[in-house]
Amino acid sequence: MKRRSIAQLLLLALSAVALWAAASPASATSRAHAVRMESLEVGVLADLNAFRKENGLPALRLSVALSRAARQHSMEMAARGYFSHNSANGSTFDKRIARFYPMGFHRFWSVGENLLWSSPDVGATGAINMWINSPEHKANMLNRRWREIGLAAVHSDAAPGTYSGRPVTIVTTDFGVRR
Repeated sequence: MKRRSIAQLLLLALSAVALWAAASPASATSRAHAVRMESLEVGVLADLNAFRKENGLPALRLSVALSRAARQHSMEMAARGYFSHNSANGSTFDKRIARFYPMGFHRFWSVGENLLWSSPDVGATGAINMWINSPEHKANMLNRRWREIGLAAVHSDAAPGTYSGRPVTIVTTDFGVRR
């Protein structure tokens, strides 16, 4: 009987700790739920390729691998509440992208990245215009070397950290070339 009582008490204590952890504000704000915005991704790709065409450059091909890298980064920034080209663990964007888009047997490999966030949201034209008005981002969009692009747009209704619990839309574009 005593063993059963100790086991029941231990189970009750563990249940209480689990409920407390699930209800604590720290766990509630440390991860934000973000949803993919596919229509924004499609619009950004179309507007970006139109901008490149206006400037005498070829259209970029959508890359599944680069899109996975971009999506992982956008989701991570929304969930962890930061905004940076570096990953949450401090690794640089090229190292992060290389996990998804490796050099493989190619002789040449290069990647670039544009980011933006807007609260509460942004449309494709607005995103492109923000990047056009930033010399570094505009140069990335007009880089003749790029052949492929990965896109990820996510929205969170209450992102933590940098976003102060506000609604936010985060867009990551990862540019790449391998030959």
